[in-house]
Amino acid sequence: MISMCREFKVDSAGYTDLHDLTDQVQHIVSDAGLVEGIATVFCPGATASVTTIEFESGAVADLKAAIRRAAPEEIPYKHDARWGDGNGFSHVRAALGGPSLTVPVSGGLLVLGTWQQIVLLDHDNGSRRRKVVIQLLGTD
Repeated sequence: MISMCREFKVDSAGYTDLHDLTDQVQHIVSDAGLVEGIATVFCPGATASVTTIEFESGAVADLKAAIRRAAPEEIPYKHDARWGDGNGFSHVRAALGGPSLTVPVSGGLLVLGTWQQIVLLDHDNGSRRRKVVIQLLGTD
């Protein structure tokens, strides 16, 4: 039985900056010797999210545009009025996407579609170094 956490850092520009995490997560799964189970990818914090997408420029641009339409930067947010940090939009965007994703592992490989990658979206209003936590559970 394998049950462990691993983590790594991602430098991000913010404003819904996307990062493909697939290779890093697969590397962690392989190094741990996980053959059958699950890998949960989690980003601590209230202004980032984790999901899947075909990580190509058109789909990435479409996703960014959809997120901007759902939670525009230019409108007033009560969070900004209370705290004055100007990132109310980033909290809403992160809440819509969610902080984690669980992916099955079979035969030592992440079970993803042909064009499906695991991505981190940093929605904050400036650059950051994000921690990404990978929780593995299963058998070797």
